Amino acid sequence: MSRLTEQHCEACRADAPRVTEAEREQLLPQIPEWTLTRIEGVEQLLRCFHFPDFARAMDFANRVGELAEAQGHHPAILVEWGRVTVRWWTHKIHGLHRNDFVMAARTDQLVTSS
Repeated sequence: MSRLTEQHCEACRADAPRVTEAEREQLLPQIPEWTLTRIEGVEQLLRCFHFPDFARAMDFANRVGELAEAQGHHPAILVEWGRVTVRWWTHKIHGLHRNDFVMAARTDQLVTSS
């Protein structure tokens, strides 16, 4: 299996399968800084990124937005002074798809490439 950062999102349909428990166990170690959370009954991946100031936090959020737009898969992004919280999930299936793990890994990659 290729690394998540080398993969791209696939088009997702409303009948696409959510990741199974076995898939989740296989994928989570590849994004160790992310946590599973449930918001309004929807399972999501969440991570807070820390920065020394608002400008760098905003720059990172914009780069996440550019990545999301390029892949056609969009997260929730909260920008605060020195912190950006990113949540990935697949809206169409109200839960987690492999795409979310790919995008979490690629989001991590944005930090290491800055």
